[in-house]
Amino acid sequence: MKIYPVETGNFKLDGGAMFGVVPKTIWQKTNPADANNLIDIAARSLLIENGDRLVLVDTGMGNKQSNKFFSYYNRWGNFNLDKSLKEHGFHRDDITDIFLTHLHFDHCGGAIQWNKDRTGYEPAFKNAKFWTNENHWKWATQPNPREKASFLTENLIPMQESGHLHFIEGSDSNFMSNSILGFDIRFVDGHTEKQMLPQFTYQEKTIVFMADLIPTVGHIPLPYVMGYDTRPLLTMNEKELFLNESVENQYYLFFEHDAHNQLCTLKHTDRGVRLDQTYTFQEVFGQY
Repeated sequence: MKIYPVETGNFKLDGGAMFGVVPKTIWQKTNPADANNLIDIAARSLLIENGDRLVLVDTGMGNKQSNKFFSYYNRWGNFNLDKSLKEHGFHRDDITDIFLTHLHFDHCGGAIQWNKDRTGYEPAFKNAKFWTNENHWKWATQPNPREKASFLTENLIPMQESGHLHFIEGSDSNFMSNSILGFDIRFVDGHTEKQMLPQFTYQEKTIVFMADLIPTVGHIPLPYVMGYDTRPLLTMNEKELFLNESVENQYYLFFEHDAHNQLCTLKHTDRGVRLDQTYTFQEVFGQY
């Protein structure tokens, strides 16, 4: 197995929404805001080369939305998915599987693109299967009013119509060991129903893909929960269990949304679990 970080593009989100009830005077110490109260956000994926499978975890928001839509998210920087894949020697047509942690637009939008004539939509990865789970699919395609703006029809229905949509079984449990894709999966429900977090053993270390359970290093303290979460108290319970387990087992946390930190480790302190060290992927796992 080989694992590569893939940058799909950076954007900005409202810092208050990202930190919920935590005051700005506190959260801006780790996630400084601009004049519009926006903070830097990444859309960082993982690419897993495992035998004859090449699995991409999440796709970023893609490029098919309108200029008005993208103006809400202030995209910045030079990262894009195709450039990142090329840097690792791959093309999107090489991807065999797209694993979607959940179906909010900033995680799955890049899976679907306009067709050549811009008359409809098609898979952006023509040789790949799309993986979600049935419980989350139902949640996304019959959305509650709070999340409706994040579950976009143009991202979801074309997956189903393409025939490339597949469901990970076993989402009624909290943990699945060695799924069909060759890695473990943690299921968490605080942010959205049955979000899936991939967990890997790589070079004798354990990496957990954080998705939206812990978006940035600034979200490590237990009460620091996003305003976007549908069940914030459940998120806190899920975080508490995970944070303690992470320290005890020396996990490396891989951040999808931290624009400035790729990996970190944690430690126990008298204030609870806190950040230990941050790393680039290359610092821990060498050249790729």
